[in-house]
Amino acid sequence: MSKILVIDDSGLTRRILRSILEPAGYQVIEAPDGKKAIETFSSEKPDLTLLDLTMEDMHGLEVLKKLREIDNQVKVVIITADIQSFTRKEAEEAGALAFLNKPVSAEITLNTVKSIL
Repeated sequence: MSKILVIDDSGLTRRILRSILEPAGYQVIEAPDGKKAIETFSSEKPDLTLLDLTMEDMHGLEVLKKLREIDNQVKVVIITADIQSFTRKEAEEAGALAFLNKPVSAEITLNTVKSIL
């Protein structure tokens, strides 16, 4: 069973993603902010990370940079409401493998996760 870390300051988004991923057979762990995300990533070593960009304590791109310092092969999918092409380009240049827009679609989310894992 693949382990997926969901990093988002929205409890609702974390619950939605859990409700999509767990029935599909994935183990879901959560982090509500950047600091907790880095701690959880280090201790849990997830197979994939779903990462929000806009969080109060730390921007998602900063979190991605720190995760890549821990594991340069980290697999990260950005999930955000920001639809600007500049944001997508920045995330891809920082090492994100995919980019999903909120609100998330169950079908698109599962297809993306399956293709990366």
